[in-house]
Amino acid sequence: MLKLLIGNRNYSSWSLRPWLFLKLSNVSFELKRIPLYTEGSKAEILKYSPSGKVPLLIDGDTPVWDSLAICEYAIERFDLTAAWPADVKARAEARSLVAEMHSGFSGLRSQLSMNCRRIPAAAPYDDSAAADIRRIDAIWTSCRERFSTQGPGLFGAWSLADAFYAPVVLRFDRYCLPCSAASRAYMDALLALPAMQEWIAAAREETEVLAQFEV
Repeated sequence: MLKLLIGNRNYSSWSLRPWLFLKLSNVSFELKRIPLYTEGSKAEILKYSPSGKVPLLIDGDTPVWDSLAICEYAIERFDLTAAWPADVKARAEARSLVAEMHSGFSGLRSQLSMNCRRIPAAAPYDDSAAADIRRIDAIWTSCRERFSTQGPGLFGAWSLADAFYAPVVLRFDRYCLPCSAASRAYMDALLALPAMQEWIAAAREETEVLAQFEV
């Protein structure tokens, strides 16, 4: 069976992405959680991960690291054709949005860390984060305006794009960030997913508090 190594559910946005994707794709896996930034955590991760980071997927003697690489491996390994929109133009856009999420939005990431346990409340942020917030809201609004009749996800059916934006949905929700009504409806639908509820409930049971991620 596949084994997925993750960090703290409360803070590890990169861990959430492949975990949620595998759940939505009905791929079975064993889970191992390694709390981050604790004594011995780095050494424990290095037992499994060549990069020294999580998430990490282990398939027999094959380690796969990086959230996007893990998801792409699962798509090929299990022929998950529904991971991307069927329409070629929509699929190209979905791939672009996943890549943008994977490499961008540094202002939002650095100033408003994912924190599942946070009681929703506003927090200060600068112009770079504000620009990221506007861009993400525009992405969600545009996708929902065009694909809402096909399902609740960004491109209708839930896809890899939704798994990659899930940590940002949590950020928008927990920091009460401004967004359109269409974006709010999308967020509510994603947060209501049983898998998301499972992740959030488990995050609330964790006891680690990492001050660097508390805003």
